[in-house]
Amino acid sequence: MTESLRPSATFGVNVFDRRTMRERLPRDVYEQLLASVEGGAPLDDGVANAVAMAMKEWALARGTTHYTHWFQPRTEMTAEKHMAFLSLDRKGFPLETFTGGELIQSEPDASSLPSGGIRTTFEARGYTAWDPTSPAFIMDDGVGGTLFIPSVFISHDGTPLDLKTPLLRSLAAMEPRALRLLKLFGNRTVKNVQMTVGSEQEFFLVDEEVARRRPDLIYCGKTVFGSLPPKAQQMEDHYFGTIHPRVLAFMNDVEEELTRLGVVIKTRHNEVAPCQFEFAPLHCEANLASDQNQMTMGVMRKQARRHGFRLILHEKPFMGLNGSGKHTNFSLQDSEGRNLLEPSTNQRRNLQFLAFLSALLLGVARYGGLLRASIASAGNMHRLGGNEAPPTIMSVYLGDVLTQLLEKIKEGSFSDMPDKGLLDLGLSRLPSVKIDNTDRNRTSPIAFTGNKFEFRATGSSQSIAGPVTMLLALWSWGMDRMAEMIESRTGGGWDITDAALDAIRQAYREGSIVCFDGNCYASEWREEAQGRKLPLADTTPEALALYLVPEHRKLLDEMGIMSDREIVAYYETRLEQYFKTVDIEMGIFSSMVWEGVLPALSQQIGQEAQALRDLPEELAGQATGWKEDLGRLLGLRQSLSERTKKLEGLRKSLADLDIETQANRLTSEGLPLFEEARALCDEVEGLVSLPVWPYPTYRDLFSLK
Repeated sequence: MTESLRPSATFGVNVFDRRTMRERLPRDVYEQLLASVEGGAPLDDGVANAVAMAMKEWALARGTTHYTHWFQPRTEMTAEKHMAFLSLDRKGFPLETFTGGELIQSEPDASSLPSGGIRTTFEARGYTAWDPTSPAFIMDDGVGGTLFIPSVFISHDGTPLDLKTPLLRSLAAMEPRALRLLKLFGNRTVKNVQMTVGSEQEFFLVDEEVARRRPDLIYCGKTVFGSLPPKAQQMEDHYFGTIHPRVLAFMNDVEEELTRLGVVIKTRHNEVAPCQFEFAPLHCEANLASDQNQMTMGVMRKQARRHGFRLILHEKPFMGLNGSGKHTNFSLQDSEGRNLLEPSTNQRRNLQFLAFLSALLLGVARYGGLLRASIASAGNMHRLGGNEAPPTIMSVYLGDVLTQLLEKIKEGSFSDMPDKGLLDLGLSRLPSVKIDNTDRNRTSPIAFTGNKFEFRATGSSQSIAGPVTMLLALWSWGMDRMAEMIESRTGGGWDITDAALDAIRQAYREGSIVCFDGNCYASEWREEAQGRKLPLADTTPEALALYLVPEHRKLLDEMGIMSDREIVAYYETRLEQYFKTVDIEMGIFSSMVWEGVLPALSQQIGQEAQALRDLPEELAGQATGWKEDLGRLLGLRQSLSERTKKLEGLRKSLADLDIETQANRLTSEGLPLFEEARALCDEVEGLVSLPVWPYPTYRDLFSLK
């Protein structure tokens, strides 16, 4: 491989990162910008103008013609309004312009994006504001690139209307609390703490020309009916199998483009279901990781079209097959590059590690309902609880060694600990801990995996900003609790070791209610979780209602992450999105039934009836079974027609009701009816001849050319 073809040679070439800024900005401007990024110092107009000038010249040199403030409204997707660099001076001469004011702020329409009632149609004004902590980048569209400027999105009164602003606030809430805890363990030189995140992205690819013949895949991103083929995933031969050549070409192009955007895809492989795959990136700072995951999904969509694929990010696009998630791996890192969730041989750092781990347990035990709410959606409701995804009960898996260690700390006794291949903690009173010396529990929503946690419940189509915001909120609260307990003991004359051990002991006593290392799919665990009084929310409306729990609202408000008004608006936005998503799915289902399934069934009935009439008289007496089959087809047509009409009637009856009633009734009454009608469609598909059936089957979809 030549030097020019190495990925390292093109890494980040389309990113206005620190290396590029250092090359293109005057030294004093660069230093002031870094002070703003790292310390929150205000950015004056002179610096903003200098940065804008350098950014524009860099972008123009790379072939861009437009710029856009790239933001994340509460649709789980991104939004952009492109503006041309080209302008005219007073004499009509063309020139390219981009000022500091244009860099810092833009004004898109805010009235037509989700707001939860904060905005009305006639209140159109909204603003995007540059987020300098996430570098600008160029998205190449093949005919001239566009400069993307990561931004927050707010209404004219400053109320956030996006997912990035709460994430940034939660990061700001976490840092001083983490520093407070670190200083108790003698870390005086640490300047900052950041959360690191890596989100594994699962997805499906099917042939575009086949997918286009299914309205449900086009408009819903999932199939609203479909009968499993004789061979689906039961042979378990797709997982980690040889990657299809066309898929591999797609993956290569995605990785090449992402490399230019500063994103490293470290892992790629076949997933469990047919036509299901996964990308896993390197970890980076949480806000950047959130942006990079949105960039990744955007590049995947674009490259899928170029390669003749339909990219499917829905959590459960094919009933009966594994769905897709976005496993969100997270940890904390200090300014000196140390992973705060990594055990070591240093005495205080291991106590420190256990303190941060205990803080998370405390947070999940007290505010785990916020995590459940953060991953609630129409698609994830069908994925969670299946054998390929964690259940809806928020629990934490620590593994045998850590669990035994914490149990011994709780009891005040450290004898009889396992001694196989352990790292020495350096404390005679504390046994050793080894990184990752137990198996992983794939049924657990939150699992410790050696030096980080993995939150496995995030949906594949989701922005990770929402779940990470809630993780940070409850973890920050736990850090406060740990710091308070340690400080109260050291203030009473205890040394830090005894104080920390006693605080960890108390934290584990409170937090162990969420610890479970067994099979989270087992019915016994659900019964036990009820006894532990853990939040149980099986449906999306139930889960979203957890945002409104008074102590959850109080936490987010006091942390400065969301005001009470913003929390209610966020809840209403998510609930409305859920209702509209399910209502659209039911509408597409009805249209596909009337336009395709029932006509096909009628045609099959007509053909069967005609063939029966044409049967020679001497054979008519042998057609008893045939007549029964025909009766079955007639019965299916009647039942499917009745249930589809009933489903349509229910949807119409909800039109003038409030959103909570709409969502609850659509869930309790509509979904069971929907499932009954879907089962009938699947049965019909198995009885209608292939030339008559109007839509591509699962077998067609899973056969890549």
